[in-house]
Amino acid sequence: MEIADWREKIDELDVQIVQLISKRAEAARAIGALKKQTDMPVYEPKREQAVFDRVKAANPGPLDDAQLMHVYERIIDVMRSIQK
Repeated sequence: MEIADWREKIDELDVQIVQLISKRAEAARAIGALKKQTDMPVYEPKREQAVFDRVKAANPGPLDDAQLMHVYERIIDVMRSIQK
């Protein structure tokens, strides 16, 4: 494939990523509402660690676990802010 082909592939993947992140944000917002109703804390370190562990276990590469965790830490930060 040529560079233009790879870029087109990346553009298509970006649309899918945005759609999935939006769905994740909807779920986070719903969880935030439930946490508010039940006086649960937004920050749950054990749950976040479970997410990180599951993501690392599913990582096929080429990102190493540290790189993937960098991305996921930011995603989790944003989702936590949505829950507030």
